[in-house]
Amino acid sequence: MKVVDMLKALSVVVCVAVASSAYAQSSDAMATTDAAPSAKTTKKVNRKLGLDVRRALSKAQGIDVLNIFVRARAGAVVLTGTVPDGAQIPKAEEVAKGVSGVTSVSNKLTLAVPNGGGG
Repeated sequence: MKVVDMLKALSVVVCVAVASSAYAQSSDAMATTDAAPSAKTTKKVNRKLGLDVRRALSKAQGIDVLNIFVRARAGAVVLTGTVPDGAQIPKAEEVAKGVSGVTSVSNKLTLAVPNGGGG
């Protein structure tokens, strides 16, 4: 009789261990699902960061933002386009780096060809 009681107790312990393990795994899966932002939220955050950088560039003295394009993704900002003066290229990068939320800046600005370059 003692062997049967021991087997019953052992099976209860195994069932409890399996149930708690399954519960812990499902809780972890739900936690990561809830913590991950949706694509819509991510897009909204990226758009706001891009607009914040654009606004900072337009407020900065000595930067012509007419042909500057800003793209932001997860804190990484890419500046593309042209500027009329070469001194504006590093200045635009510094301004972008100073915006809250920017983690890196890839500066792909180039110097505009005077008079359209139609030689």
